Amino acid sequence: MTSGYPLEQLYEEVSFVAYHFNWGHEEVLEMPHWERRRWCEEISAINERMNESE
Repeated sequence: MTSGYPLEQLYEEVSFVAYHFNWGHEEVLEMPHWERRRWCEEISAINERMNESE
């Protein structure tokens, strides 16, 4: 599943999505890489919009 995938990046993605959406570690870890990256992008976009409105 994570062969060849940078472990540090995996931890960052899992913690980022789990923190912001309050999803469980296992649930996020089991997502395919492309889906986890997509959620990270969406969360970042939400954060940027919120920061712009402040």
